[in-house]
Amino acid sequence: MKNAARKPIVIKIGGSTLGSHDTTLEDLVTLQRQGFSLVVVHGGAAKVTEWLKRQGTETVIKDGIRITDEKSLEMVAAVLGGLVNSDLVAAVNALGGRAFGMTGVDGNLLECRIEDPAMGYAGKIVRVNPPAVEAVMRAGFIPMIAPPGARAPEEKTPVPYININGDDIAGELAAALGAETVIFLTDIDGIHGADGKVIPRLSGDEVRALMASGVIKGGMIPKAKGALAALAKSPTVRIVDGRAPHALLAAVEGKGVGTLIRA
Repeated sequence: MKNAARKPIVIKIGGSTLGSHDTTLEDLVTLQRQGFSLVVVHGGAAKVTEWLKRQGTETVIKDGIRITDEKSLEMVAAVLGGLVNSDLVAAVNALGGRAFGMTGVDGNLLECRIEDPAMGYAGKIVRVNPPAVEAVMRAGFIPMIAPPGARAPEEKTPVPYININGDDIAGELAAALGAETVIFLTDIDGIHGADGKVIPRLSGDEVRALMASGVIKGGMIPKAKGALAALAKSPTVRIVDGRAPHALLAAVEGKGVGTLIRA
């Protein structure tokens, strides 16, 4: 990967690493200056939980996904699409980069529906409409994308948008863009096997088997699902520890530790 002639790189910044993202943002600016085409998806679940706690609202997470009532949905839109997104865009721009903030609602980027009523207003992506993201990239900016997603026309839920996990967004968007690779920056050092050790390389089928056996669990489930979605059109996915200095640069150069997944 040497320049923007290559397909885009999709980078997921996990909410769990937002407190230690200094070199990640520096790395984004470095890669942009080198001519890479980048798309960033970010979470921020801890920040949403913090704000809900101030309102006296309990947070319940199941398999890495927030059970989302109407108050939680409003907080997702306000905190992720507003506060966290603006903070990240401002930080990248202050470092000399060119970033543009948006959510899955903008340009009807992500059309979503409720998958399991027990999860409330948390759902799944049924269609990706990438023209807005592609236009932002052509203009020379890094799209910085936050949840939520737009309500699909066939979805009859009364809310105007739906909470979508950032890992799902990264995977589905990478597939829609035909990304060169997807890099998940998280707060652990990769996918661990039953013995507790990091597995350096996996195939898509091996990921499915680890999910079925329960070895992949909790917050790693959405990342595994996002990886599998991306592999439909992207050749590789990397899951790495985003807290390590310059982890993003290392991952792009193929030098980082963590787990490499190939179709």
